[in-house]
Parts: sequence; structure tokens; C-alpha cells
Amino acid sequence: MPHSPGVYRYYDSEGTVIYVGKAKDLFKRVHQYFVPAERLNTKTRHLVSHIADMQYSVVDTEADALLLENNLIKQYKPRYNILLKDSKTYPWICVTADPYPKVFLTRRHVKNGSRYFGPYSSVMHARNLMDFFTSTYPLRSCNMRIDSQSILRGKVRPCLDFQIGKCRGCCVGAVSMEEYRGWIDEIVALLNGSARDIIAHYKELMLQAAAELRFEDAQMYKERMATLENHYSRSIITAARDIDCDVFTLDIDGLDGFGNFLRVRGGSIVQSLNLGFKMHIEEEPESVLSSFIGEIEAKFGELSREIIVPFMPDVEIDGVSFTIPKMGDKLALMKLSAKNSKEFHFNSLKQREQTDPEAFYMGVMEELQKVIGMPVLPRHIECFDNSNIQGTNPVASCVCFRDAHPSKKDYRRFKIKTVVGANDYASMKEVVNRRYSRMLAEAPDDLPQLIVIDGGKGQLDFAYQALQELGLTDKLTVVGLAKRLEEVIRVGDPYPLFIDRNSQALKVLQQIRDEAHRFGITFHRSLRSKQQVHSALRDIKGVGEQTEQRLLLHFGSVARIAAAPVADIAALVGPALADRIHKTLNSQE
Repeated sequence: MPHSPGVYRYYDSEGTVIYVGKAKDLFKRVHQYFVPAERLNTKTRHLVSHIADMQYSVVDTEADALLLENNLIKQYKPRYNILLKDSKTYPWICVTADPYPKVFLTRRHVKNGSRYFGPYSSVMHARNLMDFFTSTYPLRSCNMRIDSQSILRGKVRPCLDFQIGKCRGCCVGAVSMEEYRGWIDEIVALLNGSARDIIAHYKELMLQAAAELRFEDAQMYKERMATLENHYSRSIITAARDIDCDVFTLDIDGLDGFGNFLRVRGGSIVQSLNLGFKMHIEEEPESVLSSFIGEIEAKFGELSREIIVPFMPDVEIDGVSFTIPKMGDKLALMKLSAKNSKEFHFNSLKQREQTDPEAFYMGVMEELQKVIGMPVLPRHIECFDNSNIQGTNPVASCVCFRDAHPSKKDYRRFKIKTVVGANDYASMKEVVNRRYSRMLAEAPDDLPQLIVIDGGKGQLDFAYQALQELGLTDKLTVVGLAKRLEEVIRVGDPYPLFIDRNSQALKVLQQIRDEAHRFGITFHRSLRSKQQVHSALRDIKGVGEQTEQRLLLHFGSVARIAAAPVADIAALVGPALADRIHKTLNSQE
């Protein structure tokens, strides 16, 4: 293999291309695949095991290698390459090459001399731009071929748009080609991000017309200037100073990548596009970023001379400098792009939750396994919570999630038996011990992979002690989830783990914690309610369950029984018991 930049292709035994890669040094890059297996990750080992042959192509520069790699991936669609998940076509704004050009929205990019601007990831934004152009400039919308000869022949009749003032009638020569071209030039300049220049030009024309006492023309320029300022202040974010650059950011989640691209011209964002990537083998972020840049160059043509990135890609492009901003407007642009990447990631996950829930929840469990550092996938999770008020009616709850879904038939609730007073730590140890000693006796194969304790380090330590006594600490993972900062506490780790608040893994932990709290509080309220009724009537000698129900049905409440005359109570239970009930209830009051 030569020590030159180029592109290599791996083939399987059937002659099918299974991987295409680029390299600054072909020898060094290809050599990295053929090393002892323990130095490769699982999916790369799987790729190498299927390589039966290879070919390579030498190019002059890394930039050429990047473009060639992009073209070959689209041609062969190799199984193990990064592939674009987002295959939909985005809308473009087309300005035709006619003598009187048309401006319209299209999803087809045809190389016929027309100019295309976009694509726009938001159809609504593209339509808003078109609405703005048609309301500001009297452009034609017909499909007729209009030139100087067709106008001279006079065989074209103006359409309804001309009658209502939406078109100036270029088909009948009512507007000169120079004036019409001026409108098109302004539209092209706006699409290229030159809104500030056009607003400044209108201001000059307005002042000149006012100085020459052409107040109607001055008013027209003023209205156009106000329309431009109003539209571009709403629809296009502008930086504090003029900047021309491209911005790339990535949000990588396992083997999925979510990228955002912004094109900035004259300080205005004129293009924004989100793209998703699917990686079949683990790729370095630098390589994914290079592929993203190559895809955008293939779609939009030449890149800006300055590209803002969160980290350096593994490719160098002649005439292009990569910048990692530390402050100022460029950092603000990169943060905006990163926000778009994360939002695209979040929306993709929500969409996957609806279209492929099984894959979505499997991804959530894999993320949870990764962030906590578990040896196995947490398909069975249980969570414990204590509930009491100043030590009265102490109870605990245990809720169960299977495959990230509540399994209500496995919910359990406990009355605290061995602990006196409000001692959350000892109560937690008791219920964990009771729960898993019984599971070991009845269903030892159904133990959870993850136990979540609602509380801080104290509750977690006592729960861990219970598991130690049962000999389960090597089989189960137990963590605490504190409410204040939603930090995850691990046994033996002095530093809490803070999971990204937008992470689906944290949302599952919060959901199971909240469910355990709800289940425990419901049980505690039920016991308190029963105790209040029981302490008022059932502790009176001679009052049983049926007598209690008869009195409550007749009088409605314990307070009304206490306020009732003894004779009314005696009509239901007899004089002796009525006198005892009356005296007991009123003495309690």
C-alpha cells in the first residue's frame, strides 16, 4: 500500500463492496484493521472477518479523497459504512434562466441553467420566503415562454394576475426587462444573505426621492424597507457583525449520528439542514464529521473558506480553515447549531418511539446500561420508596419496570414491621431484605438487573447492606436517585453521576422513581384514612364492623354521631352502648 492519500474498498467473497474508506496515508489507515483481534471492537472484528479482497484509488489531496469516498458510498451502498438515514428530498427555491425569470418552490434539482437556493429543511420557512417575494415583487407565475419576440408578436393575453395587480404584465411588455431583472437581482441577493445591503440601498433611494419631492416613490421605498426589516428580523437570525462561514455540529448516540449544518452569509443564516447518520461499525467522531462535511459539499457545492466545528475533522481541505470558537459571535453560531442537532436527535427519538417502539426502548435500555456502567442490559428494573408522616403508618413501595414499561402485576407494598419511628434508612434495609429473600425462595431466576433507591447515600448504603447479607451484590446493580439535582449515586463512588437532562435514560429513572412514590403515597393515605375511622369508633367496646357501618350510614360521619342526642343513637344500637359511644366521642373531642 502506498503512503499517499486515497480511498480503499473492501470486498467480501462474493465480490460485493462491504466498506469504503478514505485515508490521508493509505498504508497506515489500512494497517489499523489488520492487528490482533483484541485491539478491535466487536463490529470492526466482524467487518474484518468478511474481507476477502480489497482495492484502492490514489488521489492528490485529502479533499479529493473525501469527495471520492462520498460518491463511492452512494454508488455501492456498502453494508458497513455510515449511511444517511434521512433520504427525503428537501425543497429548493428555483430562479429560472429565462429572459423574464420565474421564482418558484421545487423538490427537483435539474441542471438546466437555473439557479437553486437551498435546500430548506423547513418547508414552512421556504414557503414564507416565497410568500414574502410574491407579496413584495410583482413577479410572473405563468409557464409561458416570454421574450422580446413573443412580446412584439402580441399573441399573448395577460392573465388574472395582471388584472389584480400581482403581475406587472411582462408578457405584454408593460414592464421593461431591466426593471424586472432588478427585482430578480434583489431576490437573489436576499437568498444569498444580503438583506442588510438591500435595506441600505432602499434607504438611499428613499432619501433621494424625498429630496427630489417624489414622495410617492419615497413612501414605496420606505414600505419595502420596513417589510424587509420585519421579515428578516423574524425569519433569519443575524449575527452582531458580518460573518461568512459554514457551521457543522454533531450529536452522536451510539451508532446513530445527528448533524446540523448552517450556512452564514453576511452575518445572516441563509441555510439550515439536519441530517441523520447510521453507523454500522463504531466510527471516530472526527471521521463522522468528515463524512458530514463531504455530504454537504456534494449537495451544495463549494464550502466556505471558514468552517466552524466543535472539534477538528480527520481531513484537510485546501483553501478551507477549520475554527473551534471559544467566544463571541462564532461561538454563539456553533451553540445554535448544536441546539438544532440536539433537537433533531430528540425529535428523531420521539418519532422512533411511535413508529418502532421496540427498537426505541431497546435503545433507551442500552443507553441506561452505558451511562450507569452495568455489565448487562437492565431489562428488569425495580425501585423502592419509603413513606411516613412523623413515623406514623410507615410503609414502603416497590414498583417494577420490564423493558422500560411498568409491570403493575409485579408491584408490591410493605408495612414496616421491625422499625420503630421515622427511620428511613432502617426501613429501606428491611423492605429490600424482605423483597429479595422472598424472591430467592420463590423465583431466583427473576431477579432484576437494576435496583433504584429513591433517596440519597444513606438509603443506598442500607439497601446495599441488605443485598450483601443476601449475597446478591455481585449479581445486581443498585443505585440511588436523589431528588434535588436528579443525580445518580453509585455504591463506593464519592462523586454523583449527572446524566444529561434530555437523556431518555434519565427520563426512565425519573418515571420509575415517580411511580414508586405515587404507589407508596396511595398506600399510606389509605392506611391513614382507615386509621382515622377505626380510632374513632372501632376502639369503643361493643362496636364492631356492622355497628360501625350502621351508624355511619345513618349519621354520615363520626362528627355527627358525636353531636347527635343519645336517644337517636340508642334507636340504632341500644341505650347502654349509645351512652358509651356518646361519652367516648365527646371526651375525645
